[in-house]
Amino acid sequence: MREVVLDTETTGLSPDEGHRIVEVAAVELVDRRPTGRHFHAYLNPGRPMPPEAAAVHGLTDSFLADKPPFSAVADALLAFLEAAPVVAHNAAFDARFLAFELEAAGRPALPPDRFVDTVELARRRFPGAKHSLDALCARFGIDLSVRAQHGALTDARQIRLDLAPGRTAVASGAPARAPRPARLFSPTAEEEAAHARFIEGIPNALWRTLPGH
Repeated sequence: MREVVLDTETTGLSPDEGHRIVEVAAVELVDRRPTGRHFHAYLNPGRPMPPEAAAVHGLTDSFLADKPPFSAVADALLAFLEAAPVVAHNAAFDARFLAFELEAAGRPALPPDRFVDTVELARRRFPGAKHSLDALCARFGIDLSVRAQHGALTDARQIRLDLAPGRTAVASGAPARAPRPARLFSPTAEEEAAHARFIEGIPNALWRTLPGH
């Protein structure tokens, strides 16, 4: 099965406020393994970069000044995506920006059901845990040393987390962490005696009502 992991960097949090995509990356997977093929482009947003956004991804006005607009790479991106499911972390964010940019370029937006959100998958598999990309990488033992700042291509390569129930999670190019062997301990005679005294000291214990007690 072919899938494409996608990530974007932007000038802000919402296209409704005039923010644009400044970097887009997509990594190809076949049977959940990276093939080595990817799409990557830096983009000129046609507007100043807010300092708070630059602090997140390190992309500046001067760096992006000679880069193409999104419309110049739209067809190449769509050709790379083909009809594959699009895997993204917090997919609603990327889908919203992509829809805005594609429509501005005169191209149809991707259907919502094309997207697979790893945040939602993580919530189902690890309820109550942190679900940021950094937290998931830490959980699965993925090296974060290359991620001092956000970057679409770096993050797309890290997003490839296998969060299906019953499967071991792995990241692009990273080996799955081997499960820890069970550690078995036998109590000493003194410990067994102390445990028995402790149990006998609990009045009205539920297990006393069970057969054999």
